[in-house]
Amino acid sequence: MLEAPSSAQLVEAFVNTVDVELGTDDLAVPDQLPAWLAERGLLPSGTPVTTEEHQLALRLRDGIRENLGVHTGDTPDPGLLQDADEVLRRLPLVATLRPGSRATLEPAPGLTPVRHALATLAVAWTELTVTGEAARLKRCAEHTCAWVFWDSSKNRSRRWCSMRVCGNRTKARRYATKRTSVPGTAG
Repeated sequence: MLEAPSSAQLVEAFVNTVDVELGTDDLAVPDQLPAWLAERGLLPSGTPVTTEEHQLALRLRDGIRENLGVHTGDTPDPGLLQDADEVLRRLPLVATLRPGSRATLEPAPGLTPVRHALATLAVAWTELTVTGEAARLKRCAEHTCAWVFWDSSKNRSRRWCSMRVCGNRTKARRYATKRTSVPGTAG
């Protein structure tokens, strides 16, 4: 089983701050964002967040989340992708050379602490897309769930966060629809 790299784990945790099934959002208000970022070592504890920075975080999260649905066959909302692209343009990254290794991406100097933290999320997302590993990070094909998960299957074919729960829901709904649409088979 292929374990998710740290960049995928970070992006997965970020986009899963929204729980569609429960209708909750761990970043619904600006005061929740600094605590979430601090828990992951991206921001010093107690750092204030502006309303604008909070909105940048939500737009970035929503765009990445929308993009991850592509890997299970969904068509993304271009407006959400465009919003996230605009946020990414406001979180500049720089390539840095290290002796004896390849270049690494880092948040550009001069960013506020919160923008630096968001740029670190952008670095994680960029690493996944450049390496092709973003294709393993997927949004569950069961739209009532929409949980984001790491596809550890050998052929990257997993569609649901859980076959036992979401996969069975989808298949049972398809079966019921098919059964009721065939004349003479309804209850």
